Amino acid sequence: MTLPPTPSQTVGPYYGIALPCPGGGDAAPAGHPDAVTVHGHVRDGEGAPVPDALLEFWQAAPDGSLAGAPGSLRRDGRTFTGWARVPTGRDGHYVLHTLLPGGAPYLALCLHARGLGRHLFTRVYVAEPPGDPLLAALPPDRRATLLATPEAGRRNAYRFDVTLQGEDETVFLDWHTAG
Repeated sequence: MTLPPTPSQTVGPYYGIALPCPGGGDAAPAGHPDAVTVHGHVRDGEGAPVPDALLEFWQAAPDGSLAGAPGSLRRDGRTFTGWARVPTGRDGHYVLHTLLPGGAPYLALCLHARGLGRHLFTRVYVAEPPGDPLLAALPPDRRATLLATPEAGRRNAYRFDVTLQGEDETVFLDWHTAG
């Protein structure tokens, strides 16, 4: 018996029904004084915006814990879950409101976009931690593709663009499962 392909085995997009969720980019509790904004554009190899990408973020809480709150779609406005799902707009722009992670100094990012047979994984570092093995293994120009930059003139705002191919391609991680 052959099973039908799942969405990750076929070319999408499959994002229009139930995948973007209201408030999906609001990982930080509403009005939290330590909330930060991470935003940017997703662009293809020609520099054109990708208007229908979907970005999922996972991260440690500010205290470094990884448990988060039960229920990844929980949006009660008071609880930090450590998870967010953000679609891009027509201009390829996305916006995430979150808290800076403790412990692991990065946000894990999974990108789904048209034309990708499989989703892509990367990291968003809001600061370059000394001795991070992943960053240390990369040449400086490639390392820069994983570093969010503080926005000049904007308090608690960082810019992180994702480039799918080409000269400024974001470093993507190759995940293998054991077995």
